[in-house]
Amino acid sequence: EAWKKMYLIQKSKGKVSYCSIVGEKGTGYIIKICRDMEGYVKESEDYIEKELFELCLRTGYITEMAQ
Repeated sequence: EAWKKMYLIQKSKGKVSYCSIVGEKGTGYIIKICRDMEGYVKESEDYIEKELFELCLRTGYITEMAQ
């Protein structure tokens, strides 16, 4: 199940971003995004269509992190 998983987001070198699904709305997900910029963590929430989320998984832009 996608809900309890963390996903690593491909970013430029030295920047780490990851996300998790926190809700579902219509045809998409509400995701919580955490960005670690050299020790400073910024959190935000955003909406992503399910189709786009699945495409990002298939292409490797986001990858499931080990629990």
